[in-house]
Parts: sequence; structure tokens; C-alpha cells
Amino acid sequence: MKELTELQQKDLQYIFHPCSQMKDYENLPPMVIKKAKGIYLEDELGNKYMDCVSSWWVNLFGHCNDRINKVIWEQINNLEHVLFVNFSHEPAIELVERLHKVVPKGIDKFLFADNGSSSIEMALKLSFQYHQQTGSKEKKKFVSLVNAYHGETIGALGVGDVDIFTSTYRPLIKEGIKAKGPDCFYCPFKKNFDCCEAECFSDMKNIIENNHKEIAAVIIEPMVQGAAGMKIYSPKYIKKLREITKKYNIHLIADEIAMGFGRTGKMFAMEHAGVSPDIMCMAKGLSAGYYPMSIIGITNEIYDAFYCDYLEGKSFLHSHTYSGNPIGCRIAVEVLKIFEEEKILDVVAKKGEYLRKKATELFANHPNVGEYRQIGLIGALEFVKDKDTKELFDSKERAGYEIYKIALKKGTLLRPLGNIIYFMPPYIITEEEIDRMLTICKESIDEYLANKL
Repeated sequence: MKELTELQQKDLQYIFHPCSQMKDYENLPPMVIKKAKGIYLEDELGNKYMDCVSSWWVNLFGHCNDRINKVIWEQINNLEHVLFVNFSHEPAIELVERLHKVVPKGIDKFLFADNGSSSIEMALKLSFQYHQQTGSKEKKKFVSLVNAYHGETIGALGVGDVDIFTSTYRPLIKEGIKAKGPDCFYCPFKKNFDCCEAECFSDMKNIIENNHKEIAAVIIEPMVQGAAGMKIYSPKYIKKLREITKKYNIHLIADEIAMGFGRTGKMFAMEHAGVSPDIMCMAKGLSAGYYPMSIIGITNEIYDAFYCDYLEGKSFLHSHTYSGNPIGCRIAVEVLKIFEEEKILDVVAKKGEYLRKKATELFANHPNVGEYRQIGLIGALEFVKDKDTKELFDSKERAGYEIYKIALKKGTLLRPLGNIIYFMPPYIITEEEIDRMLTICKESIDEYLANKL
């Protein structure tokens, strides 16, 4: 093991880090971050790292944002927390009033939770209970896409399909139905998301038509399957899905946890298809990386199925201690103000085009980049062993992880998804920083390949 600082020693003595094999820390110990500003993290030794993944896709406006810091200070001097049963507060009320103006039409009521996975659990339970209370008791199943990721709690794993997260826990999971989803890089119809008619919808269509009496809801990550490798697909798929789910009294749940709040170039990814879901889960960017918080938006139709005298037993009895926390709500209010006042969607569009242009110039002819794909401020490189055959590097080589380690030494945080190297930077990134991010990425890829020779 490398020589460790005192803080690293204490960390490894006590902490079990998420989404990690702790033995890996023998060669790459955790970097203890002491402070951060803008898109840069600084560790205890003074090394700086450009945060090109927004600290797991949450940090929209940079670390230690002055506007957000100010409102947090104001809020904690007035109200830090109050139970959200029979009580409310101004930040929560202002938040949902503002949120209602920007969510897809038809989302009219809001529930609070404290993380993305919890919001998925609530969405599934809401859909199930709705059907139980409205005369469709046979509707107990959920449909999701192959390669889907919706979180790591047990219910969320049931509609997920990324093996590294689900395989160990299959004996505990109530499996949903998985439809073959869009995979444009390996499209059997030889199409791409920007020029197709969503021919890949056929499997979902067959599943719904053959099982609609039992299906309560279909859940999707609209436009982009994130943890699957930033797989971007056509909005026509969503339009077709919305049409058929309405026909058969099936809820459409939009998991906007990662793709909401401007990341795809629209405030919410569902807007690309011009349709509205019945239930929408929001988290991550909602609180700009400052506070664990999520919100579930639902239609009035769903809300009305729970509205009755208490003794009828139709209440939705799902709660989290920190639901509607005032600090989180005040942060989210400021997030929405920043979007409006600083015209963030225009910023994302401009910087997204710059990223696309520069990444295409740099990687279009690279022999080991099978595809560069992008939507909004999400860019992804499909890193392959053979560009012509689309053969991937053997997963045992951990190519993405090795490139990640090289990039860290160069001061850039590029956390991979298997062999996918992606960019999801804070919206405040400059054009010069985009250039540096892309250059270091290419240098790291080339260094990895050279080391293999």
C-alpha cells in the first residue's frame, strides 16, 4: 500500500466507501478533499482536480456557490427543520409553486423524499396503490427497459437491469418485466436516435399489449439511460410509450433524477418528446449538490385516488424524517431562481454546442472511440478495442478505471461507466476548461493504450 496521510489512514480504518472494491484503495487511496470552489476540488495535499462529472451528476453551479451559500446561512438562522406532517413552511411552499411552473403540464401535486432511490420507491408504491384503490387490483407489475438504472433500494432494483447492482440481490428482488430498450450504438435496425422512427419500440409494444391487464406502470429514464453508459435514444420512443400507456390505463413514470434540471438541454428530458408523465421523480440537480433531497410530482388524477375520509384507509403512508426539510427547500428555490435569472438553459445550449464541436474534432478519427454521442451537457465516448467490429475491451482489463486513474494524476476527475468515458460537468465550466477536460481525456486514453503495448 502507498504511504498514507493520517486522514487517509483513519478513513480506511473506519469507512466502507460506496460503489467501490475497498481493496482497490491499496493502490489508489481515497483523496481527502479539504475544500472546493467552482469546478475544482482541492485535497489535503493541495492537489486540484477538475470535477468533470459534477460529483455524481449533482453539482450544477459549482462548489461553494456564493448565491446558494448565502441563502443557506439565512435559512439556518430561521428554521433548520420541522416535521412535515401537519406542519409546513414557506421554503417548501415557494419551491412547489415555482416548480409547478416548469414541470411538464399535468404534474400538479408534489411529495417530498430525501434521495433519488426513495423517490422511485414512492413512485412505484403510488402507482400500485392507485390501481388497488380505483378498481384495477390485477395491475401489480412494472415494466422497465433493459439496461435501466433506477437506484439501489430493493424496489428500485426490481425495475433496474444493470447486473453489477442487481445480480447479488436477485433472491430479494421482486423482478419487473424488462423490455428490450433502445441501444443506438448496437442498433439492429442500423439507425441512430437522431434519424429513426424508434423501431426498437416493438418489444415494449408487444409486452404491453400482451400483459396490459397486469401492468401498473412503465418506468423510464427519458432520453438517456445514465448508468447503462449514457445511452441516448429517440424522443419518438417516449411518444409511442406515452400513447400506448394512456390507451391501457398504465402509468408512465419518468425518472428525471439524473436528466432533469437542464442536463439534456431542456429543463426536463420529457420535454424533448413533448409529452407528460403521470409520475415524475426529481433529485440530484434539484438541490445542486448541497443537500440530499428528492421530489415526486403526480397528476391530480392520482392525487384524487388518495383523497377521502381517513377511516376509508386510502392514505399514502410513506414518510421520510427529513421530508420537505427547509434548508433543502430553500436551496432548491435558489436553484430555480438561478435557472430563470441567469438563463441557464441558454448557457447549456451554448456550452453544449462548444463541447460537441471540440469533442468531435478531437475524437472523430480516434481508432478506439467507436462513437461520441451527446445531448445537452452530457457527452460520452464509447471506448472500444476495435472500431470496425465494435468489439469492447475485456471487462477484466478495467480499461475505463485505468483511464480514470491516469486522468486523476493529470488533475481531472473523469469517472467512467465500464468502458464508457463521459463528461457531465457543472454548467459554469468555461470553454477553456472544456478544452482542458477533453485534452486530458485524450491524453489519458492514449497513455493507457501505450502502456498496453
